[in-house]
Amino acid sequence: MTAEQIVFLIVAAVTLVAGLSVVTSRNLIHSALWLILTLSGIAVFYVLLDAGFFAVIQVVVYIGAIAILFIFAAMLTRRVMQDTGPQSNSNWFLGALIALLLLAGIAIILMSWQGFTTLAPEITNSSEKLNQLGLALVSPDQYVLPFEIASVLLVAAMIGAIFVAGEKKQ
Repeated sequence: MTAEQIVFLIVAAVTLVAGLSVVTSRNLIHSALWLILTLSGIAVFYVLLDAGFFAVIQVVVYIGAIAILFIFAAMLTRRVMQDTGPQSNSNWFLGALIALLLLAGIAIILMSWQGFTTLAPEITNSSEKLNQLGLALVSPDQYVLPFEIASVLLVAAMIGAIFVAGEKKQ
């Protein structure tokens, strides 16, 4: 086993544990810190893949913006954190079942998609790399699907934040 493979396995384990801790931690501050560790692990994956541009973007945009996001989340959930009632939903199993069904559906769609197993063409000309990268992000033959999935995820997060911040009608 090479040193790169050992680093990958260690970072993968730490990233998985940190990702699980993000969603299971009961303290908002601890969740934000676990999220920073998770995003740092993903940045290391980009470095291992020799994708320096994505590693820098991961650190600057995602990890750098975590502090602002944390402040935003703390402001939105200030009222929720003062609640002394139960903090879990009694129908959590229904949400987990729906999530598993959606995961299975996405896996089936991706496995039947022809582009899932093909590699995008390698960008070789160093002077045109950023232009080619921008075109690759919006090209239907390359990375448009992950790009759009990320945008849908961000919209869902914003809707969730608005729902949490909304006034509770009694």
